[in-house]
Amino acid sequence: MIADLRELAALTSDANGAQRVAWTPVWAKARDWYRCKLADLPVDVEQDQAGNLWATLRGASPRALIMGSHLDSVPNGGWLDGCLGVLAGLEVLRRIAGQGVPPLTVRLVDWADEEGARFGRSLFGSSAVAGRLNLEWVSRLSDTDGVRLPDAVRAFGVDVATAEQAHRQIADASAYLEMHIEQGPVLESLGLPLGAVIGCYGIERHQLVFSGVAAHAGGFPMHLRHDAFLAAARFALEVREIAKRHGGVGTNGRVRNMPDIPTAVAGECAITLDMRHIDAAQLEAMLNEARAVSERIAGEEGVSVAWRTIYQSPPQLFHPHLVDLCDEAIREVNAGASHRMPSGPGHDAIEMAWAGVPTVMLFVQSRRGLSHNKDEDTPIAHLELAVRAFDRLADKAMAWLAEGGT
Repeated sequence: MIADLRELAALTSDANGAQRVAWTPVWAKARDWYRCKLADLPVDVEQDQAGNLWATLRGASPRALIMGSHLDSVPNGGWLDGCLGVLAGLEVLRRIAGQGVPPLTVRLVDWADEEGARFGRSLFGSSAVAGRLNLEWVSRLSDTDGVRLPDAVRAFGVDVATAEQAHRQIADASAYLEMHIEQGPVLESLGLPLGAVIGCYGIERHQLVFSGVAAHAGGFPMHLRHDAFLAAARFALEVREIAKRHGGVGTNGRVRNMPDIPTAVAGECAITLDMRHIDAAQLEAMLNEARAVSERIAGEEGVSVAWRTIYQSPPQLFHPHLVDLCDEAIREVNAGASHRMPSGPGHDAIEMAWAGVPTVMLFVQSRRGLSHNKDEDTPIAHLELAVRAFDRLADKAMAWLAEGGT
């Protein structure tokens, strides 16, 4: 697994980090490489209507244990985010295939466009399988160059209008397992390599556009300005306080001024808002406060504000018995030490849970909590522990399912 990770990084990274953005030539190169790895196994490989790539090892029963993650990355990303889970699953699949026909069918999926880096819609492929893609809204998305999402994905054999037909892929799904780096500092702060994930934070992602009056930077006195950027800046500071009050997280990750020149007051400022919480009521309260604050600030600054929803995903807890099995597998490889924790980042696993598939995730420590960053890293010893724990989790899940677990 570690050799595969290094090989993929060498193939699809540059001096700034991983460049496997979905629906781009580098992502296609990564998938071609991955298909070559799958060719060594007795598996059926197919791409579904949403662009997800499935490898299926037929078992004694059609009931399926699914492992999955994603090969795509953010621009200038790290060497582990997403692809670790795919290649850990590949290593487990190798082991299972080497032992003959498994009691259940075992499937490995590389989800298409988990990151949403190009069009802003995360979890594209897994949402389509779960029937939660919102085709009308997705069809209106475009990238920073004005390329429409439907046009970009068509070049990869995907028709947005039929993407949700990929739902058939989980007709026999009995459990879903995913391994991922933590992408945060909790495990490192506890001195632990691995954790069992109890569920994923809910996510509210929106774009706000503050509209004022563009004016000359020298000609307009401060008290007569209608500065859209200052309204957005004040809003961002309030978002921080809202998140702190509720014990969640709030981020304003992208800001765009118009006109974007040094000598003009911003007549328009578009700013993204990303709010997350494990508790649905708290998340709703955070969002309501943010809406109210945006209106108040807009009024005080003499501008208007409009909201556009980018992505919404309610909080989702994982299957309690699978969480127990994950925790047990971790303790077996790590001298009895484990930690149960929620995931702040969203993952394809949350879509599988929403689709009704029993789901769990296993986390491995991230150095300094870094991810979406070329300096993302995890100690090699921890990666080795992680894939061993994931392998045990797969066996435990198969045994549970073979005994009639649901």
